[in-house]
Amino acid sequence: MGKSVYVGMSADLVHPGHLNVIQKAAELGEVTVGLLTDRAIASYKRLPYMTFEQRRQVVEQLKGVSRVVAQETLDYVPNLMQYKPDYVVHGDDWREGVQSKVRQAVIDTLAQWGGELVEVGYTDGISSTQLNKALREIGTTPDIRRNKFRRLLEAKPLVRLMEAHNGLTGLIVENAHFDGPDGRREFDGMWGSSLTESTAKGKPDIEAVDVTSRTHTLHDILEVTTKPIVYDADTGGKLEHFQFTVRTLERLGVSVAIIEDKVGLKKNSLFGTEVPQTQDTIEGFCDKIRAGKAAQVTDDFMIVARIESLILDQGIEDAITRADAYIKAGADGILIHSRRKEPDEIFEFCSRYAKLEQRPPLIVVPSSYNQVTERELIDHGVQVVIYANHLLRAAYPAMMDAARSILEHGRSKEIDSKLLSIKDILELIPGTK
Repeated sequence: MGKSVYVGMSADLVHPGHLNVIQKAAELGEVTVGLLTDRAIASYKRLPYMTFEQRRQVVEQLKGVSRVVAQETLDYVPNLMQYKPDYVVHGDDWREGVQSKVRQAVIDTLAQWGGELVEVGYTDGISSTQLNKALREIGTTPDIRRNKFRRLLEAKPLVRLMEAHNGLTGLIVENAHFDGPDGRREFDGMWGSSLTESTAKGKPDIEAVDVTSRTHTLHDILEVTTKPIVYDADTGGKLEHFQFTVRTLERLGVSVAIIEDKVGLKKNSLFGTEVPQTQDTIEGFCDKIRAGKAAQVTDDFMIVARIESLILDQGIEDAITRADAYIKAGADGILIHSRRKEPDEIFEFCSRYAKLEQRPPLIVVPSSYNQVTERELIDHGVQVVIYANHLLRAAYPAMMDAARSILEHGRSKEIDSKLLSIKDILELIPGTK
Protein backbone atom coordinates (compact mmCIF):
# COMPACT_ATOMS: atom_id res chain seq x y z
CA MET A 1 0.00 0.00 0.00
CA GLY A 2 1.37 3.43 -0.99
CA LYS A 3 2.37 6.10 1.47
CA SER A 4 -0.02 8.96 2.24
CA VAL A 5 1.09 12.60 2.36
CA TYR A 6 -0.72 15.62 3.82
CA VAL A 7 -0.05 19.22 2.75
CA GLY A 8 -1.80 22.16 4.45
CA MET A 9 -2.25 25.21 2.22
CA SER A 10 -4.07 28.53 1.99
CA ALA A 11 -3.47 28.69 -1.78
CA ASP A 12 -4.85 32.19 -2.16
CA LEU A 13 -1.97 33.07 -4.48
CA VAL A 14 -0.37 29.92 -5.84
CA HIS A 15 3.29 30.51 -6.71
CA PRO A 16 6.39 28.36 -7.45
CA GLY A 17 7.01 27.88 -3.73
CA HIS A 18 3.69 26.03 -3.40
CA LEU A 19 4.41 23.95 -6.50
CA ASN A 20 7.78 22.97 -5.07
CA VAL A 21 6.14 21.72 -1.86
CA ILE A 22 3.55 19.68 -3.80
CA GLN A 23 6.23 18.21 -6.09
CA LYS A 24 8.21 17.03 -3.05
CA ALA A 25 5.04 15.64 -1.47
CA ALA A 26 4.11 13.74 -4.66
CA GLU A 27 7.53 12.07 -4.65
CA LEU A 28 6.72 10.64 -1.21
CA GLY A 29 3.23 9.30 -1.92
CA GLU A 30 -0.40 10.14 -2.59
CA VAL A 31 -1.04 13.80 -1.80
CA THR A 32 -4.02 15.12 0.16
CA VAL A 33 -4.13 18.91 0.36
CA GLY A 34 -5.79 20.27 3.48
CA LEU A 35 -7.11 23.56 2.13
CA LEU A 36 -7.56 26.11 4.90
CA THR A 37 -11.06 27.57 5.05
CA ASP A 38 -11.68 31.31 5.13
CA ARG A 39 -12.30 31.01 8.88
CA ALA A 40 -8.98 29.22 9.45
CA ILE A 41 -7.01 31.82 7.49
CA ALA A 42 -8.83 34.79 9.01
CA SER A 43 -7.94 33.51 12.49
CA TYR A 44 -4.35 34.65 12.04
CA LYS A 45 -4.16 36.94 8.99
CA ARG A 46 -6.21 38.80 6.39
CA LEU A 47 -9.19 37.15 4.71
CA PRO A 48 -8.03 35.54 1.43
CA TYR A 49 -8.89 37.27 -1.83
CA MET A 50 -10.42 34.12 -3.35
CA THR A 51 -13.24 32.19 -1.72
CA PHE A 52 -12.72 28.64 -0.49
CA GLU A 53 -14.47 27.16 -3.54
CA GLN A 54 -12.39 29.26 -5.94
CA ARG A 55 -9.19 28.15 -4.20
CA ARG A 56 -10.35 24.51 -4.23
CA GLN A 57 -10.86 24.67 -8.01
CA VAL A 58 -7.29 25.90 -8.47
CA VAL A 59 -5.65 23.34 -6.16
CA GLU A 60 -7.60 20.40 -7.60
CA GLN A 61 -5.99 21.13 -10.98
CA LEU A 62 -2.40 21.16 -9.67
CA LYS A 63 -0.24 18.30 -10.86
CA GLY A 64 0.45 15.77 -8.09
CA VAL A 65 -2.65 16.54 -5.98
CA SER A 66 -4.88 13.47 -5.47
CA ARG A 67 -7.63 15.11 -3.41
CA VAL A 68 -8.52 18.31 -1.59
CA VAL A 69 -10.17 18.38 1.85
CA ALA A 70 -11.16 21.29 4.05
CA GLN A 71 -8.93 22.21 6.99
CA GLU A 72 -11.27 24.08 9.32
CA THR A 73 -8.61 25.44 11.70
CA LEU A 74 -5.02 26.66 11.59
CA ASP A 75 -4.33 23.67 13.83
CA TYR A 76 -3.55 20.58 11.72
CA VAL A 77 -4.30 18.06 14.49
CA PRO A 78 -8.02 17.36 13.77
CA ASN A 79 -7.29 16.49 10.12
CA LEU A 80 -4.13 14.56 10.98
CA MET A 81 -6.06 12.44 13.46
CA GLN A 82 -8.68 11.74 10.78
CA TYR A 83 -6.36 10.90 7.87
CA LYS A 84 -3.24 9.66 9.76
CA PRO A 85 -0.78 10.46 6.96
CA ASP A 86 2.70 8.94 6.77
CA TYR A 87 4.16 12.35 5.95
CA VAL A 88 3.29 16.02 6.35
CA VAL A 89 5.13 18.26 3.89
CA HIS A 90 5.48 22.00 4.56
CA GLY A 91 7.80 24.86 3.69
CA ASP A 92 10.47 25.56 6.30
CA ASP A 93 9.20 29.12 6.87
CA TRP A 94 6.92 28.23 9.81
CA ARG A 95 9.51 27.67 12.49
CA GLU A 96 9.06 31.20 13.86
CA GLY A 97 6.04 33.30 14.75
CA VAL A 98 2.41 32.31 15.09
CA GLN A 99 2.82 29.00 13.22
CA SER A 100 5.70 27.66 15.34
CA LYS A 101 3.23 26.15 17.86
CA VAL A 102 1.23 24.67 14.97
CA ARG A 103 4.43 23.04 13.67
CA GLN A 104 5.25 21.50 17.04
CA ALA A 105 1.72 20.10 17.35
CA VAL A 106 2.14 18.47 13.91
CA ILE A 107 5.40 16.81 15.02
CA ASP A 108 3.87 15.56 18.27
CA THR A 109 0.76 14.19 16.53
CA LEU A 110 2.68 12.40 13.77
CA ALA A 111 4.82 10.70 16.42
CA GLN A 112 1.73 8.80 17.61
CA TRP A 113 1.86 6.54 14.52
CA GLY A 114 5.47 7.02 13.37
CA GLY A 115 4.69 9.71 10.82
CA GLU A 116 7.29 12.20 9.66
CA LEU A 117 7.38 15.96 8.99
CA VAL A 118 9.29 16.82 5.81
CA GLU A 119 10.21 20.47 5.36
CA VAL A 120 11.01 22.00 1.99
CA GLY A 121 13.43 24.92 1.67
CA TYR A 122 11.97 28.39 1.16
CA THR A 123 11.81 29.41 -2.51
CA ASP A 124 14.00 32.50 -2.95
CA GLY A 125 12.52 35.47 -4.74
CA ILE A 126 8.91 34.55 -4.01
CA SER A 127 7.00 36.25 -1.22
CA SER A 128 3.26 35.93 -0.58
CA THR A 129 3.51 39.16 1.41
CA GLN A 130 4.91 41.02 -1.59
CA LEU A 131 2.36 39.45 -3.92
CA ASN A 132 -0.45 40.53 -1.60
CA LYS A 133 1.01 44.04 -1.44
CA ALA A 134 1.08 44.18 -5.23
CA LEU A 135 -2.55 43.06 -5.37
CA ARG A 136 -3.57 45.83 -2.98
CA GLU A 137 -1.78 48.39 -5.17
CA ILE A 138 -3.63 47.11 -8.23
CA GLY A 139 -6.86 47.52 -6.30
CA THR A 140 -10.13 45.64 -6.37
CA THR A 141 -13.49 45.65 -8.15
CA PRO A 142 -16.88 46.74 -6.78
CA ASP A 143 -18.20 43.16 -6.93
CA ILE A 144 -15.27 41.64 -5.04
CA ARG A 145 -15.29 44.39 -2.39
CA ARG A 146 -19.06 44.33 -1.89
CA ASN A 147 -19.09 40.56 -1.33
CA LYS A 148 -16.19 40.62 1.14
CA PHE A 149 -18.25 41.79 4.14
CA ARG A 150 -20.55 38.76 4.03
CA ARG A 151 -17.46 36.53 3.74
CA LEU A 152 -15.96 38.21 6.80
CA LEU A 153 -19.13 37.59 8.82
CA GLU A 154 -18.90 33.90 7.98
CA ALA A 155 -15.17 33.64 8.63
CA LYS A 156 -14.54 35.71 11.78
CA PRO A 157 -16.00 35.67 15.30
CA LEU A 158 -15.92 39.49 15.29
CA VAL A 159 -15.61 41.89 12.35
CA ARG A 160 -13.72 45.04 13.32
CA LEU A 161 -14.50 48.38 11.58
CA MET A 162 -12.77 51.75 11.91
CA GLU A 163 -14.11 55.06 10.65
CA ALA A 164 -12.63 56.63 7.53
CA HIS A 165 -13.58 60.09 6.29
CA ASN A 166 -11.10 60.67 3.45
CA GLY A 167 -8.52 58.83 1.35
CA LEU A 168 -5.76 59.21 3.96
CA THR A 169 -7.81 57.74 6.81
CA GLY A 170 -8.88 55.01 4.39
CA LEU A 171 -5.20 54.14 3.90
CA ILE A 172 -4.71 54.01 7.68
CA VAL A 173 -7.59 51.54 8.06
CA GLU A 174 -6.27 49.56 5.10
CA ASN A 175 -2.71 49.23 6.44
CA ALA A 176 -2.71 49.55 10.25
CA HIS A 177 -1.88 46.27 11.98
CA PHE A 178 -0.58 44.72 15.17
CA ASP A 179 1.50 41.53 15.14
CA GLY A 180 0.80 39.59 18.34
CA PRO A 181 1.36 36.03 19.55
CA ASP A 182 -1.86 34.87 17.86
CA GLY A 183 -1.04 36.39 14.49
CA ARG A 184 -1.75 39.70 12.80
CA ARG A 185 -4.63 41.84 14.00
CA GLU A 186 -6.02 44.54 11.73
CA PHE A 187 -9.24 46.33 10.83
CA ASP A 188 -11.50 44.31 8.57
CA GLY A 189 -13.24 47.25 6.93
CA MET A 190 -14.20 50.91 7.03
CA TRP A 191 -17.10 52.76 8.60
CA GLY A 192 -18.23 55.65 6.39
CA SER A 193 -19.29 57.85 9.28
CA SER A 194 -21.58 60.81 8.64
CA LEU A 195 -20.36 62.42 11.90
CA THR A 196 -16.67 62.39 11.05
CA GLU A 197 -17.20 63.28 7.40
CA SER A 198 -19.39 66.29 8.21
CA THR A 199 -17.02 67.36 11.01
CA ALA A 200 -14.02 67.10 8.65
CA LYS A 201 -15.90 69.48 6.34
CA GLY A 202 -16.61 71.84 9.25
CA LYS A 203 -20.36 71.18 9.13
CA PRO A 204 -22.80 69.98 11.80
CA ASP A 205 -23.88 66.33 11.94
CA ILE A 206 -27.45 67.03 10.77
CA GLU A 207 -27.31 65.45 7.30
CA ALA A 208 -26.09 68.83 6.00
CA VAL A 209 -23.61 66.99 3.78
CA ASP A 210 -25.76 65.51 1.01
CA VAL A 211 -25.42 62.08 -0.59
CA THR A 212 -23.73 63.51 -3.68
CA SER A 213 -20.98 65.11 -1.60
CA ARG A 214 -20.59 61.97 0.49
CA THR A 215 -20.33 59.90 -2.68
CA HIS A 216 -17.32 62.02 -3.71
CA THR A 217 -15.66 61.10 -0.41
CA LEU A 218 -16.47 57.44 -1.00
CA HIS A 219 -14.75 57.68 -4.38
CA ASP A 220 -11.61 59.05 -2.67
CA ILE A 221 -11.58 56.09 -0.27
CA LEU A 222 -12.50 53.48 -2.84
CA GLU A 223 -9.68 54.51 -5.15
CA VAL A 224 -6.91 53.81 -2.63
CA THR A 225 -8.24 50.87 -0.56
CA THR A 226 -9.53 47.31 -0.98
CA LYS A 227 -11.33 46.58 2.30
CA PRO A 228 -15.15 46.60 2.50
CA ILE A 229 -17.06 49.75 3.43
CA VAL A 230 -20.07 50.01 5.73
CA TYR A 231 -21.90 53.28 5.05
CA ASP A 232 -23.61 55.39 7.69
CA ALA A 233 -26.81 56.39 5.87
CA ASP A 234 -28.29 58.26 8.89
CA THR A 235 -32.10 58.03 8.63
CA GLY A 236 -31.94 57.11 4.95
CA GLY A 237 -34.01 60.21 4.17
CA LYS A 238 -37.33 59.85 2.41
CA LEU A 239 -38.24 56.33 1.39
CA GLU A 240 -38.02 57.13 -2.31
CA HIS A 241 -34.62 58.82 -1.87
CA PHE A 242 -33.28 55.87 0.10
CA GLN A 243 -33.98 53.56 -2.83
CA PHE A 244 -31.70 55.67 -5.04
CA THR A 245 -29.04 55.76 -2.32
CA VAL A 246 -29.07 51.96 -2.13
CA ARG A 247 -28.51 51.63 -5.87
CA THR A 248 -25.69 54.20 -5.82
CA LEU A 249 -23.89 52.52 -2.92
CA GLU A 250 -24.33 49.06 -4.39
CA ARG A 251 -22.96 50.17 -7.77
CA LEU A 252 -19.87 51.67 -6.10
CA GLY A 253 -19.08 48.44 -4.26
CA VAL A 254 -20.16 49.49 -0.75
CA SER A 255 -21.17 46.41 1.27
CA VAL A 256 -23.69 47.75 3.79
CA ALA A 257 -25.98 50.72 4.40
CA ILE A 258 -27.00 51.30 8.03
CA ILE A 259 -30.12 53.37 8.64
CA GLU A 260 -31.40 54.56 12.01
CA ASP A 261 -35.07 54.52 13.00
CA LYS A 262 -35.52 58.25 13.52
CA VAL A 263 -37.39 60.87 11.50
CA GLY A 264 -37.03 64.61 11.02
CA LEU A 265 -33.87 66.69 11.30
CA LYS A 266 -31.05 64.33 12.25
CA LYS A 267 -29.38 64.93 15.61
CA ASN A 268 -26.41 62.93 16.83
CA SER A 269 -27.56 59.98 18.94
CA LEU A 270 -25.14 60.66 21.79
CA PHE A 271 -27.18 63.77 22.66
CA GLY A 272 -29.97 61.36 23.63
CA THR A 273 -32.99 63.10 25.12
CA GLU A 274 -31.08 66.40 25.58
CA VAL A 275 -32.31 67.49 22.14
CA PRO A 276 -35.62 66.78 20.37
CA GLN A 277 -35.34 63.46 18.52
CA THR A 278 -38.28 61.53 17.12
CA GLN A 279 -38.25 57.79 16.60
CA ASP A 280 -40.01 56.45 13.51
CA THR A 281 -42.99 54.16 13.92
CA ILE A 282 -42.25 50.47 13.56
CA GLU A 283 -44.50 50.32 10.50
CA GLY A 284 -42.88 53.35 8.87
CA PHE A 285 -39.34 52.06 9.35
CA CYS A 286 -40.27 48.56 8.17
CA ASP A 287 -41.61 50.13 4.97
CA LYS A 288 -38.24 51.85 4.47
CA ILE A 289 -36.35 48.59 5.00
CA ARG A 290 -38.59 46.76 2.52
CA ALA A 291 -38.21 49.55 -0.05
CA GLY A 292 -34.42 49.46 0.28
CA LYS A 293 -34.29 45.68 -0.09
CA ALA A 294 -36.55 45.85 -3.15
CA ALA A 295 -34.24 48.44 -4.73
CA GLN A 296 -31.00 46.48 -4.47
CA VAL A 297 -29.81 44.44 -7.44
CA THR A 298 -27.26 42.01 -5.95
CA ASP A 299 -27.56 39.49 -3.13
CA ASP A 300 -24.30 40.78 -1.60
CA PHE A 301 -25.56 44.21 -0.48
CA MET A 302 -26.86 44.48 3.07
CA ILE A 303 -29.24 46.89 4.80
CA VAL A 304 -28.85 47.08 8.56
CA ALA A 305 -31.42 48.60 10.92
CA ARG A 306 -30.05 50.79 13.70
CA ILE A 307 -32.31 50.90 16.75
CA GLU A 308 -32.42 54.11 18.80
CA SER A 309 -34.72 52.90 21.59
CA LEU A 310 -31.97 52.82 24.26
CA ILE A 311 -30.66 56.22 23.13
CA LEU A 312 -34.15 57.70 23.59
CA ASP A 313 -34.81 55.91 26.93
CA GLN A 314 -37.58 53.74 25.47
CA GLY A 315 -36.23 50.61 27.13
CA ILE A 316 -35.12 47.10 26.25
CA GLU A 317 -38.61 45.81 25.51
CA ASP A 318 -39.19 48.43 22.82
CA ALA A 319 -35.73 47.75 21.36
CA ILE A 320 -36.37 43.99 21.12
CA THR A 321 -39.85 44.48 19.68
CA ARG A 322 -38.37 46.71 16.99
CA ALA A 323 -35.50 44.33 16.30
CA ASP A 324 -37.91 41.45 15.70
CA ALA A 325 -40.11 43.57 13.40
CA TYR A 326 -37.17 44.99 11.43
CA ILE A 327 -35.70 41.51 10.89
CA LYS A 328 -39.04 40.23 9.63
CA ALA A 329 -39.19 43.23 7.27
CA GLY A 330 -35.91 42.06 5.71
CA ALA A 331 -33.11 43.77 7.67
CA ASP A 332 -29.79 41.97 7.12
CA GLY A 333 -28.49 42.99 10.54
CA ILE A 334 -29.28 44.97 13.69
CA LEU A 335 -27.20 47.76 15.21
CA ILE A 336 -28.10 48.47 18.83
CA HIS A 337 -26.86 51.83 20.10
CA SER A 338 -26.37 53.13 23.64
CA ARG A 339 -24.99 56.31 25.23
CA ARG A 340 -24.51 54.77 28.70
CA LYS A 341 -21.02 54.66 30.20
CA GLU A 342 -21.46 50.99 31.15
CA PRO A 343 -22.35 48.16 28.73
CA ASP A 344 -25.04 46.65 30.96
CA GLU A 345 -28.05 47.56 28.82
CA ILE A 346 -26.24 46.46 25.67
CA PHE A 347 -25.48 43.09 27.26
CA GLU A 348 -29.10 42.78 28.40
CA PHE A 349 -30.23 43.47 24.84
CA CYS A 350 -27.76 40.84 23.59
CA SER A 351 -29.20 38.18 25.88
CA ARG A 352 -32.74 39.00 24.75
CA TYR A 353 -31.65 39.11 21.11
CA ALA A 354 -30.19 35.60 21.39
CA LYS A 355 -33.72 34.30 22.04
CA LEU A 356 -35.20 35.70 18.82
CA GLU A 357 -36.13 33.15 16.17
CA GLN A 358 -34.24 35.02 13.44
CA ARG A 359 -30.90 36.54 14.43
CA PRO A 360 -28.95 38.27 11.66
CA PRO A 361 -25.57 39.78 12.66
CA LEU A 362 -25.62 42.05 15.71
CA ILE A 363 -23.56 45.26 15.57
CA VAL A 364 -22.47 47.63 18.37
CA VAL A 365 -20.68 50.98 18.58
CA PRO A 366 -18.91 51.16 21.96
CA SER A 367 -18.02 54.87 21.88
CA SER A 368 -19.36 55.70 25.36
CA TYR A 369 -18.91 52.29 27.04
CA ASN A 370 -15.38 52.01 25.69
CA GLN A 371 -14.01 49.85 28.52
CA VAL A 372 -15.69 46.79 27.00
CA THR A 373 -13.30 44.38 25.30
CA GLU A 374 -13.75 42.65 21.97
CA ARG A 375 -13.62 39.31 23.78
CA GLU A 376 -16.59 40.35 25.94
CA LEU A 377 -18.52 41.42 22.84
CA ILE A 378 -17.92 38.05 21.18
CA ASP A 379 -19.03 36.26 24.36
CA HIS A 380 -22.32 38.21 24.25
CA GLY A 381 -23.02 37.31 20.61
CA VAL A 382 -21.90 40.54 18.95
CA GLN A 383 -20.57 39.97 15.42
CA VAL A 384 -19.47 43.46 14.35
CA VAL A 385 -17.82 46.26 16.33
CA ILE A 386 -17.53 49.80 14.96
CA TYR A 387 -14.91 52.27 16.20
CA ALA A 388 -16.96 55.12 14.89
CA ASN A 389 -14.97 58.37 15.21
CA HIS A 390 -11.55 57.68 16.69
CA LEU A 391 -9.24 58.71 13.84
CA LEU A 392 -10.82 62.16 13.61
CA ARG A 393 -10.81 62.55 17.39
CA ALA A 394 -7.11 61.65 17.43
CA ALA A 395 -6.22 63.98 14.55
CA TYR A 396 -7.87 67.18 15.77
CA PRO A 397 -5.95 67.57 19.08
CA ALA A 398 -2.66 66.86 17.28
CA MET A 399 -3.36 69.45 14.59
CA MET A 400 -4.48 72.04 17.13
CA ASP A 401 -1.29 71.50 19.17
CA ALA A 402 0.80 72.04 16.04
CA ALA A 403 -1.06 75.24 15.16
CA ARG A 404 -0.74 76.67 18.69
CA SER A 405 2.96 75.81 18.91
CA ILE A 406 3.72 77.68 15.70
CA LEU A 407 1.75 80.68 16.95
CA GLU A 408 3.47 80.58 20.34
CA HIS A 409 7.05 80.30 19.06
CA GLY A 410 6.82 82.13 15.76
CA ARG A 411 8.36 79.10 14.01
CA SER A 412 7.70 75.37 13.48
CA LYS A 413 10.89 73.86 15.00
CA GLU A 414 9.34 73.08 18.42
CA ILE A 415 6.65 70.85 16.94
CA ASP A 416 8.97 69.11 14.50
CA SER A 417 9.56 66.00 16.64
CA LYS A 418 5.83 65.24 16.63
CA LEU A 419 5.42 65.51 12.88
CA LEU A 420 5.97 63.16 9.98
CA SER A 421 9.07 64.11 8.01
CA ILE A 422 8.61 65.42 4.49
CA LYS A 423 10.33 62.23 3.29
CA ASP A 424 7.80 60.09 5.18
CA ILE A 425 4.93 62.10 3.73
CA LEU A 426 6.25 61.54 0.21
CA GLU A 427 6.60 57.78 0.86
CA LEU A 428 3.25 57.49 2.64
CA ILE A 429 1.14 57.50 -0.50
CA PRO A 430 1.73 54.75 -3.09
CA GLY A 431 2.84 56.16 -6.43
CA THR A 432 4.20 59.46 -5.05
CA LYS A 433 7.78 58.64 -6.06
